[in-house]
Amino acid sequence: MAIESACIPLPSEVIMPFSGYLVSTGRFDLWLVATAGAIGCNLGSILPYEAGRHGGRVVVERWGKYIFVDTHDLDRAERFFRRFGSIAVLIGRLLPVVRSFIALPAGVARMPLVRFHVYTFVGSWPWCFGLAWVGRELGVHWNSDPRIKALFHRADLIIGVSIVLAVGYFIYRRMARRRAGRA
Repeated sequence: MAIESACIPLPSEVIMPFSGYLVSTGRFDLWLVATAGAIGCNLGSILPYEAGRHGGRVVVERWGKYIFVDTHDLDRAERFFRRFGSIAVLIGRLLPVVRSFIALPAGVARMPLVRFHVYTFVGSWPWCFGLAWVGRELGVHWNSDPRIKALFHRADLIIGVSIVLAVGYFIYRRMARRRAGRA
């Protein structure tokens, strides 16, 4: 969870359900797994938060391209923060993809550190709990029930197509901006 929150693409949708599976074997407690996941989200979000806080827009303009964040994305995030305030972090932690990158604009917006960590924990815990609960419920049927296999196959297909579409959109958007800049 710390890796995902540090803007490194390692999806919690894989980590937490597997942790839930381990709960079903009796190795871990569901509540502790969710809490550990939320703590991991807090720890991982320190680096992007501090990068945004101390480097501001300059950091995003220079290095954001490596995590597919540009000034347009930052402008939108800043407007979102102005509109919703600190609650944006809590809401963002409940949304796929957004949850991985919300710390950076929170730092740029200079959200108070303690409030940032409280909202990160409160927003991350239900996400971690829900994913771990799914893993626990699947339990030993994780890879043996044909219905579950079919469901995961469909989910994999949807995720794969979504990733291809997102990458295509980012490439298209960048090319369109470059063309507009030349005109």
